[in-house]
Amino acid sequence: MGVTGPPGPVMDRDEVDRALARLGAEYEAIETSLLALQDHAGRRLLEGAALTGVTKERWTSADASITLLWAYFDAYSDALRSAREIRSRRRWSSREDLVELTELLRGESVTVAGSATATANAPTLHGSSGKLSERFSLVTLVERMNDLYASSLDMVVAADAVWSALPARIDLLAAELQRTRRLAHSVGVRPGEHPAGDDLERITRALTSLREQVISDPLAFWRHAQGSSAPGGGKPDTTAYDREARALDDVRREIDAVLTVRQDAEARLVKLRDVLSRADRTLAEARTARGEVLAKIAATEVPVVSGPPTVLQEQLATAAEYRRHAQWHRLSPLLESLEEKAEDELLRARESLTAVTAPLAVRAELRGRLDAYKAKVARHGLAEDPFLIERYDAARRMLWSAPCDLRVAEQAVLRYQHAAAELLGAPRVPQQSGPEDRRGPGT
Repeated sequence: MGVTGPPGPVMDRDEVDRALARLGAEYEAIETSLLALQDHAGRRLLEGAALTGVTKERWTSADASITLLWAYFDAYSDALRSAREIRSRRRWSSREDLVELTELLRGESVTVAGSATATANAPTLHGSSGKLSERFSLVTLVERMNDLYASSLDMVVAADAVWSALPARIDLLAAELQRTRRLAHSVGVRPGEHPAGDDLERITRALTSLREQVISDPLAFWRHAQGSSAPGGGKPDTTAYDREARALDDVRREIDAVLTVRQDAEARLVKLRDVLSRADRTLAEARTARGEVLAKIAATEVPVVSGPPTVLQEQLATAAEYRRHAQWHRLSPLLESLEEKAEDELLRARESLTAVTAPLAVRAELRGRLDAYKAKVARHGLAEDPFLIERYDAARRMLWSAPCDLRVAEQAVLRYQHAAAELLGAPRVPQQSGPEDRRGPGT
């Protein structure tokens, strides 16, 4: 190597010793970092993986950078070893030695031979790609190695972080998916027969594809941290994984609902039969009561009582058939619909019975009112009053005869109440609703 003169003032012996000590410390640090990078699990995985996409592009560059790093480090080692040999020639270095050391330690004295293999894809300084060799000062060479190391480590750490996080989580979710599929199959939730079965098939395909993408292109699932310049600053992007995990949770809830149906289907069917049977009995009672009302009550509009709806019995038979064939996914919505309709049917039957028996309730209320006034009159010693007896007998004949005209009977009860009130010295009972009796007291 020809000496062209030292860059700047010639270093003295103390400056040389301090520079050699600093460079020696840097050498130890660089060697440790390079060995750690060489042994990094992520780098070993990248070397053996069939990569695609952005990961393949970046690994091609990073792999070349690592190769170039070792070439730079070898050149740095040779330069440091040469400087140490020159310094060790004499205890008191001559001016010629100091000039040579100054050139070696401060000048662009390190030549790195270029090669197509080492530098084809690695980033180089100052557009020097394609040169057969490059010259660096030791300081510049250290900066260059730091840059290449940081970019290579960032890529390796990011890929390793994704591989460490996502495939294991995907495998756990896939295992849970298989358990869910077996459970779904046991309750009749199958593709083409139930939406949840179709969802399970879609999630299976999505997880298989996601795992393949994560393995071959992990950097596609890496999210860099904003404002972070440290190697590996960021975290795995789990958006696609989280979406499928939520979808599987939804399917599990649907299957749990079907399982609940399987567990209590018989009890619910028994209860449904009981509710519909009560509704039928109530309607039958209403029809019987309607005949009694028509026979015992005159001049009254009695509503017609409809028969039980046959469609509910048909649906109940269908539900029992679903249970026998373990078609729980079809039984679940049918039971919910039947339970609501059965309660409505029972309510309708009770309302029909109430509407039909209303005239009998009115007659019973009039009978009770008549007897209550008779007891009151007896307590005041007027039970033998001929006028009250006449009025009481007239009202009683009307209320206990068939058919009973409720409007006429109500007027008779009111006349008895008025007569009793006059004899007892109490205020008259107000005239209640009903047609005005214009036929006179002798009627």
